[in-house]
Amino acid sequence: MSVLIVGSIAYDSVESPAGSVERALGGSATYGGLSCQFVQVLHEQPSTGLVGVVGEDFATEDRSILSSAGINLDGLEVAPGETFRWEGSYHGAMAEAETHATHLNVFEHFQPAVPDHWKQPSVLFCANLHPEIQRSVIEQTTPARLTMLDSMNLWINIAKPSLLDVMTAADLVIINDGEARMLSGDDNLIRAMHDLAERTQTSTLIVKRGEHGVVALHEGELLALPAVPTADVVDPTGCGDTFAGALAAHLSSGVEALTLDELRSGLMVATVMASFTLEAFGTEALRSLEPDRFNQRLASYRSMLGH
Repeated sequence: MSVLIVGSIAYDSVESPAGSVERALGGSATYGGLSCQFVQVLHEQPSTGLVGVVGEDFATEDRSILSSAGINLDGLEVAPGETFRWEGSYHGAMAEAETHATHLNVFEHFQPAVPDHWKQPSVLFCANLHPEIQRSVIEQTTPARLTMLDSMNLWINIAKPSLLDVMTAADLVIINDGEARMLSGDDNLIRAMHDLAERTQTSTLIVKRGEHGVVALHEGELLALPAVPTADVVDPTGCGDTFAGALAAHLSSGVEALTLDELRSGLMVATVMASFTLEAFGTEALRSLEPDRFNQRLASYRSMLGH
């Protein structure tokens, strides 16, 4: 089944203890799209559409990275100006990036227009965008199965009412543990999750915890999974978007109401996909990932969990 991803396409400049990279292809829709399409191909149902905006400086080879992966780019807009840029660095445990510069450029005035033939995907994933833009995308589509959305602390700080409002329109919400606490005002993560799920009537709330794994609340039932143990951390940028894209792909293959077992299986796939992203700068690890290597790591992860 199809997955539509709406989000940013960017050029990232990143520095970490492992080195640095300049003007690497990034953005939430990029990581999410590549991850989603990889899982879709594994499921033998490759149908991922991307809606986003780039500037006139967007390189032909970078567009080819997306198109050669099989991602449909009918919703990719080219606007006058430069592509969104982000500069940051990681230090110590590399749990969180330090932002040095953000240049929204053409992304500042982005108003997504969903192509007619993508208005009824199986799964809609609104990646990290202003909540009012996410609301606009949701109103343009009628997903056959579910609507997912991601967010970040910036929108909590400057548009919290709008974010809480758009969460009521989503079936599945992905945030990190700090954001869950900020939104609820409760330092206890589990209480915060129950509070948010009740306030927004979100049936599935997923909280990313970085190296500590993920906690999910689905229809009142809790589920927790660890991260994939790894010592090879190069660049964590895009791990959360990779996670979400893989989960969207996995869930797009279902037709009935989402079950806890299906969610658990999807979170395993998403967690393993994210573990590859951080092993190289930018999207390099996703672009070079082979199915056999992914399946081997997934099998090892399931074995570690006793599945």
